[in-house]
Amino acid sequence: MEQAQAILRCDVLIVGGGINGAGIARDAAGRGLSVVLCDKDDLAAHTSSASTKLIHGGLRYLENYEFGLVRKALIEREVLLRSAPHIMWPLRFVMPHDKGQRPAWMIRAGLLAYDLLAKRELLEASGSVDLRSHAAGEPLKPAFTKGFIYSDGWVDDARLVVLNAMDAAEKGATVLTHTICEAARRDGEIWDATLRGADGKLTQVQARCLVNAAGPWAAQFLQSAVNRPSLKALRLIKGSHIVVKKLFDHPYAYIFQNPDGRIVFAINYEQDFTLIGTTDLEYHGDTNKVAIEDSEIAYLCELTQRYFNKQLQPSDVVWSYSGVRPLLEDESSNASEITRDYKLDMDNDSAPLLSVFGGKITTFRKLAEEAVDMIAPRLGNQKGSWTADACLPGGDLYGSVPQNRAVMEYDGFVMQMQHQYSWLPAVLVARYVRAYGTRINKLLEGRTHLSGMGVELVKGLFAAELEYLMKFEWATSGADILWRRSKLGLHVPADTEQKIDQWIAQQH
Repeated sequence: MEQAQAILRCDVLIVGGGINGAGIARDAAGRGLSVVLCDKDDLAAHTSSASTKLIHGGLRYLENYEFGLVRKALIEREVLLRSAPHIMWPLRFVMPHDKGQRPAWMIRAGLLAYDLLAKRELLEASGSVDLRSHAAGEPLKPAFTKGFIYSDGWVDDARLVVLNAMDAAEKGATVLTHTICEAARRDGEIWDATLRGADGKLTQVQARCLVNAAGPWAAQFLQSAVNRPSLKALRLIKGSHIVVKKLFDHPYAYIFQNPDGRIVFAINYEQDFTLIGTTDLEYHGDTNKVAIEDSEIAYLCELTQRYFNKQLQPSDVVWSYSGVRPLLEDESSNASEITRDYKLDMDNDSAPLLSVFGGKITTFRKLAEEAVDMIAPRLGNQKGSWTADACLPGGDLYGSVPQNRAVMEYDGFVMQMQHQYSWLPAVLVARYVRAYGTRINKLLEGRTHLSGMGVELVKGLFAAELEYLMKFEWATSGADILWRRSKLGLHVPADTEQKIDQWIAQQH
């Protein structure tokens, strides 16, 4: 008979280690609630590391009259940018005007509305561009002479999830990766849950509240683990992206509108590459095995052929990724038009159950705040929201209060760190700051020479960094490190993942 470990008792058990689960864990722990967060895989292993990596209002949602969602997201952009300027930064987008699109005056009016829906301190206003003289026009076909420019933001999505989990853990939360919630049942005022780790060990959790933030598995979790069917219908929409060798050298990103109405972005990625996506397809397959199809690669290549001088072929794709977004069912027949808004569904029986449906990365903090506002009073906690005025781990470049200076003077902080750690290659320090912000000091604590960094598994990847990621960021494999804690997988030899796995095995 299997032996359960000691019982964990907490106020809130959160199932799902994507952006919503990690965000709720952080907010709840910061209000003094005791939290256990579990995920059957790594943090951000699925949907939350498979986004287009944008902090954006959602320009196209204006077409569907989702002004409330767009405004909420637009306000959040600068709140988030200030909180973690090392993993997020402003980005200017160029939209070439195609003769098949809406009239130029209509697009300009939409961009003006986009500018006016939220106050901006960091992001520049929109405008028109002459692509015959603007740098963004150079890689495009000569037929595109006019365009529009506007601002949004970029985010390292997987690191955003990890930073939320880190902040939650530093405020007392227990974070359990590779741990599935097999069953949860109400027992009076308590949820009695059984968790199983990757090693087969069982953990009993007694929680006063259960949060279902399982993303694409939210309805399935309710059905199988909680034994109650979901009242909310989810549509699973697959989004796929391709990565190719760099198509342009300027700092701008592109937003293209395809004749079929879909929006596709082309964005500078990891210095040497261009990221192109996304597709929007109904998904009915296994949510644990989501992968790009040849038809999606062909579609994205064909779309870029319409705009860029360089004619991309499927053979140019160096990497791809796909994720499934759980969107709230609505009347839209077109997958691109389904609302990206979220729904928090509260079951107020003796022990509360909160289920999270839908959502997008940009509004995760607001979603988490609203979720904890709903559950905290039920648990006798009256503490107010706090995350709007708090930095994420590593984001406190110029003090603990989020400020515009951290975004605007980010390069100055990098130079300061390069001076402080002059015994390391400047390019490596820049990468460390981009990934870890002020936590570079924790990573390099007690080290004063390159020889003190431990073995160099591949160029620029030292044991010191692996130790940090295992100790503070729940990394347990080469895949965690190369594809979620970083995107070093794009830059290193193919056998690096195996080398890291072997190194990790030797540490135990």
